[in-house]
Amino acid sequence: METFTEVKNFVEDNSFDENRRKYLNEIDIYSIDKPILDLIKGFSNLPYCFTLQSCYGHFLHKYQSNPNDTEPLAMSNKIVDVDYRIAYIAICIENNYLGRELYDELKKIPEFEPDYIQFGCADFFWNEIVNSYVLQVEPKKFMTKDIISIDYNESLHLETVRNQFFTKLEKLIQKRV
Repeated sequence: METFTEVKNFVEDNSFDENRRKYLNEIDIYSIDKPILDLIKGFSNLPYCFTLQSCYGHFLHKYQSNPNDTEPLAMSNKIVDVDYRIAYIAICIENNYLGRELYDELKKIPEFEPDYIQFGCADFFWNEIVNSYVLQVEPKKFMTKDIISIDYNESLHLETVRNQFFTKLEKLIQKRV
């Protein structure tokens, strides 16, 4: 995600259906973080988009070093610094009416916490597949990094924002499926 950039405009993409089939056939369900598995499946059920990558967001510290851990942060006065691995979803959206409607809804999600949620593009994904967009949960000052170090109190807030972010995405998908 270190290539996070401003939002790009939709372009024509005659390979959307082919790319969608390819990504849906290659998706490894076991590699998806369990808390967002149903969300990713929900996106897969929408014929005008598909996910490219995702991460639930992980908090690492001296008492928790498993990079795949999805347990909530422990309440502790012994944790000072936390390494945070970014929560995000990268999605390709078809340039049609329903796709642009989804795009408009996704673009509004950062409004509830603009200092911690960004909607944009990532050159890495766009260069591979056009019309790919990223929603990420990260302090705005670090929005171009995929791993950051923050203090424990900010990480507690970030965890709350991340959880609300994924809840909003789940409600959006439930409405559309």
